[in-house]
Amino acid sequence: MTTLYTPITIRLNGEKKVLEKSFSLDGLLAELSIPKERVAVELNGTILSKEELREKILKANDEVEIVHFVGGGAKASEAGGLVIVESPAKCKTIHKYLGPDFEVTASMGHIIDLPKSKMGIDIGHDFKPQYIVMRDKKKTLSDLKEKAKKKERIYLACDPDREGEAISWHLKEELGRGKKVSRVVFNEITQEAVRKAFERPKDIDMNLVDAQQARRVVDRLVGYSLSPLLWQKVGKGLSAGRVQSVALRLVVDRERQIRAFVPEEYWSIEAELKKKTGGHPSFIAKLEKIGGEKASIAAREKAEAVLARAKNEPFVVREIKKQKKKRNPFPPYTTSKLQQAAYNVLRFPASKTMRVAQMLYEGVDVGSEGSAGLITYMRTDSVRVSEGALKEVRQFISKNYGKNYLPPAPNIYKSKKQAQEAHEAIRPTAVSRRPKDIEQYLTPDQFKLYSLIWEQFVSSQMMPGILAQETADIAAGDCLFRATGSRVEFPGCLAAFGRKEEEDSPLPPLAEGETLVLIKIEPHQHFTKPPARFTDASLVKALEEKGIGRPSTYAPIILTLTSRDYIRREGGSLVPTELGILVTDLLVKYFAKLMDFEFTANMEEELDLIEEGKTEWVGVVRGFYGSFSGQLDFAKDKMETVKKENEPTNEVCEKCGKPMVIKWGRHGRFVSCSGWPDCKNAKSLSTGVACPQCGKGQLVRRKAKSGRGRSFYGCTAYPDCTYIANRLPSEASAKEGTPSAPLAAVSGNDPGDG
Repeated sequence: MTTLYTPITIRLNGEKKVLEKSFSLDGLLAELSIPKERVAVELNGTILSKEELREKILKANDEVEIVHFVGGGAKASEAGGLVIVESPAKCKTIHKYLGPDFEVTASMGHIIDLPKSKMGIDIGHDFKPQYIVMRDKKKTLSDLKEKAKKKERIYLACDPDREGEAISWHLKEELGRGKKVSRVVFNEITQEAVRKAFERPKDIDMNLVDAQQARRVVDRLVGYSLSPLLWQKVGKGLSAGRVQSVALRLVVDRERQIRAFVPEEYWSIEAELKKKTGGHPSFIAKLEKIGGEKASIAAREKAEAVLARAKNEPFVVREIKKQKKKRNPFPPYTTSKLQQAAYNVLRFPASKTMRVAQMLYEGVDVGSEGSAGLITYMRTDSVRVSEGALKEVRQFISKNYGKNYLPPAPNIYKSKKQAQEAHEAIRPTAVSRRPKDIEQYLTPDQFKLYSLIWEQFVSSQMMPGILAQETADIAAGDCLFRATGSRVEFPGCLAAFGRKEEEDSPLPPLAEGETLVLIKIEPHQHFTKPPARFTDASLVKALEEKGIGRPSTYAPIILTLTSRDYIRREGGSLVPTELGILVTDLLVKYFAKLMDFEFTANMEEELDLIEEGKTEWVGVVRGFYGSFSGQLDFAKDKMETVKKENEPTNEVCEKCGKPMVIKWGRHGRFVSCSGWPDCKNAKSLSTGVACPQCGKGQLVRRKAKSGRGRSFYGCTAYPDCTYIANRLPSEASAKEGTPSAPLAAVSGNDPGDG
């Protein structure tokens, strides 16, 4: 009989307990009122089998976790079953919570899908999708069928969204014959959430499935109709999509605004001032008014005249205003807000943010706890927080920050109209897991993103911060200068952030009528700036504000546009390529309704109505296709061909001596031998910028032969010159490029093949 030496600390369903006397294992379970057949014991991170429980001798230093689990609402005779999730990363965590009677396996995402070789939509029979087993998933499905044969019950635990519901539906169709199949849904992978889901299993929600089917069918109708048209009219390998093309239009429209912008000159004047006594630091005051009117200086001559007039006048404090300003907390993150914050703070592209968040959601090994889901589901547009999580975070704030940081009642935030309120906001599953406490178990990227999520959630349930702001109006003749200062009087919600959200920048103590010392006064030339190019953060924000796409689609949209070379990254900006502009112009001209922002947003609302059971999916698709097919027929007949297959150049092919020509490919224009395909010599089009390393070649834009990864700039003199740079260098930054290893994967077949 196994004996526990005392004192020993155990963890029961996540709660620590200290044993004060010895127990055999049987005695311990009896003391805790836990039936032996409904328990799992983890010793030092390893789940023990029933045989091992009888053999293993536990020592005082062992880390013991006991999980008392509930068998999914099943009768005792039906205990256990096959649990299918999407990702293998979840299996270990969920199995730990369910115990040895359950087998947890992964479908590896979709198993059933539309065929890639054809449209796969029977338009004449109510747009019936022609689903097939995916070629690379046949073995996975076969393995799942073998496992399902051995179980009476099947639990489908795919992600809690439309796509997860559709995957579950397909799995039920393939595996469910003669079986009791249930859907279990949880927004976080924790013991409590999993237990509740298995206590209350449910049926497949066909409204969710139909909403996903409608999206899939409409997107397939658009993509598999427009892409061949673009191949014919522009160049092979191009693609278009119902949402991606509208998002691309946003980027192209912004670029046109930037190119059309005419900057206007204006000037500002700043005075550096200080008190006559007291040794206080100097401060800056900016010119606000001239002769009682708002200062507007358009030319250097006027700026110099104002400066000459002001610098000979005494600078006298005319008025001081003091006020308190609240810094209210923001809601916990939704998907779009997390993507925006992760880009602005961490410079994570949207796709990277979602990849790292997926790891945190599915489970990370955190020491003695073993594998644990650290955040709630990361695809959500809701700011709702469960009552249990609110109670936990309020207790945490009171204990760790003080009661003065805790509002009298929880802060409640309102989600936008179409938000899925069954979901929660993105938050830590246990606020007690402070970032610094688990940093050793996380990768640097996981730690950064978890910290961002944890800080935002804790901050969202705190009192507002209080800032003391001071404004001083300072007269110099008829010129009025203004200085501002602020300091944090009460941190409130700002205290949760590991980084400084507000810096103290107070003014020195000033009195009305006080004369100040002028240290210097300077004019500054400025030019009005065009709208900023989109970044990942601002594009996601624009998509959300216009109702284009949903939380699950923001990151894939940007990834698709960059991989198709419709946009490229320059620094942190998203810039449309020549190809992206050309394709957008054609689509706007011939598919004006499809490319309309409001029309795209209305389609998202139609999909929401399907999910809510307020309309049926076939009718929505039929209404869309009736409009789209008319535009498609017109475009097939009238759209001009813009291919420029043989734009001549002055270059001669160094391999065969034939003329080199400029062609269009999926990555834009490139230089190719006119003798192709007999001669496969091809290279990127020169940017016209001389190589800063060798001075002989010119820089060209390249992509790896695989087509993956970011584009880069290399020298035409490669391999003699190995200069590369992530962005096109200016004269001032040319030295950013560095010699590299040989780029053997870069050269190769005609770029148009890609």
